[in-house]
Amino acid sequence: MTKYIFITGGVCSSLGKGIAASSLGCLLEHSGYKINLMKMDPYINVDPGTMSPYQHGEVYVTDDGTETDLDLGNYERFTSLSLSKLNSVTTGQIYREVIEKERRGDFLGKTVQVIPHITNEIKLRISKVAEQSMADIVIVEIGGTVGDIEGIPFLEAIRQFRLDVGQQNTLFIHLTLIPVVGASLEPKTKPTQHSVSKLREIGIMPDVILCRTSKELSQEMRGKISLFCNVEERAVIAALDIERSIYEVPSILAKGGLDEIVLEKLGLTRGKRDLSRWEQMVGQFIASTEVVNIAVAGKYTELHDAYKSIYEALAHGGIDNGVNVNIIKVKVESVKEEILEETFSGIHAILVPGGFGERGIEGKILTIKYARMNKVPLFGICLGMQCMVIEFARNVLGFENANSTEFDIETEHPVISLMEEQYEVVNLGGTMRLGAQPAILGEGTKSFDAYGSEKISERHRHRYEFTNKYREIMGSKGLIIAAKSPDDKLVEIIEYNDHPWGVGVQFHPEFKSKALNAHALFSSFIKAAVLFKSKAEEDNEVQGVQ
Repeated sequence: MTKYIFITGGVCSSLGKGIAASSLGCLLEHSGYKINLMKMDPYINVDPGTMSPYQHGEVYVTDDGTETDLDLGNYERFTSLSLSKLNSVTTGQIYREVIEKERRGDFLGKTVQVIPHITNEIKLRISKVAEQSMADIVIVEIGGTVGDIEGIPFLEAIRQFRLDVGQQNTLFIHLTLIPVVGASLEPKTKPTQHSVSKLREIGIMPDVILCRTSKELSQEMRGKISLFCNVEERAVIAALDIERSIYEVPSILAKGGLDEIVLEKLGLTRGKRDLSRWEQMVGQFIASTEVVNIAVAGKYTELHDAYKSIYEALAHGGIDNGVNVNIIKVKVESVKEEILEETFSGIHAILVPGGFGERGIEGKILTIKYARMNKVPLFGICLGMQCMVIEFARNVLGFENANSTEFDIETEHPVISLMEEQYEVVNLGGTMRLGAQPAILGEGTKSFDAYGSEKISERHRHRYEFTNKYREIMGSKGLIIAAKSPDDKLVEIIEYNDHPWGVGVQFHPEFKSKALNAHALFSSFIKAAVLFKSKAEEDNEVQGVQ
């Protein structure tokens, strides 16, 4: 029978439940168990697809085209999983499904209530993941913080779930904060006690308490938490702050014995955990001394989570090339022609990510022009790729007013335009070109060299596309169409002909990069940055001698 682990959080948000869930999944997978993970978000939106990045960070997209919470990205990066719509649950989805059942008459005239109808639907979603994945262990992260009113139905559902499948098949892990207070920097356990007390009011008794802390827990503190929270002392585990990389967390939790306690309490055999490859990857990351500076020129750089998958994919590319990636966040609205040299001084490569809306577009175009003319490795993703096309049309083809119809519906040269199937779309949620789509690469291109294959599949999230009538003229001036859809209707990758590494992709390769398997394009991009840095240093030495 499938075993279930439920992870809740207390005291405050952003403690790292997603990283804890991902790390536990990593440990259990490396112990030989088939695992699956799912996220339950208590917001009423059906999915985060219509949310601003400032509200909820990036929108992560799965192969099947589901727009999900960014934690699913962590789940995939830490494990071998490829997730689907079943792995992401929101209050909006649950209520929509229950209301549709009520409209069909499925409840036979009964009054529809939170208990049992909403909680039954939540439990059904958990069971579906287990049934379809045939996993040994399903890890369920409950979003939000204990005490939030919108999270109560989910907590009630998992309380009931333990009754349904048996205590021996379920485990509750609660993540809390141990704050350090006052001039004496004394760590305090009282917030953890209150958080667990709130959880117990709902009827949930945690089996393991993970304590987010800046330093190891003393024996006295463990004993205190154990006594007041009714948890075994050995099940009070420090979730220590990390110094270098989130990929250190599995090893930290393994040292605390988390996976061993979990398997024991679930009645499962302690498989021989083999973290050697994982620890080798982390060790390689930490040991790297060479640094490359990568500018990420985006619209949402104030919020780190807005480009979470991109930052992680860049780190993966660095690991693959034996270097550390130093990310320089450049807010494109502040990019001006007269300070381009100053802005990108010391930069070894530039990445222009995706986004929506006109704000900051001219700054992106200036950034791209600088990279193209100065032969700086350039990676354009989604809107970044579209801005590469606009910049090329304006400054190489001489089409001064070239633009995307997203920003100027009356533009004389609409080099980027709305896809045909999008013209009749009214609702914004879940209606873009989403999920995994195939593409055919052209031989002799940098992209083909990176992938080492003619056929690829990548995840998309966009409404606008390269306008096909401009293919020929752009190709004749040096903008190569490096990949197309199998039916030849859509442009998937563009490349500069006369450039060390200038690649734009319509899809989101960052969503398929993993800690143990860097995405081919990000690995190739960082390699180009290393070569650019090396050449720049050689040129500086020559100039110094002269």
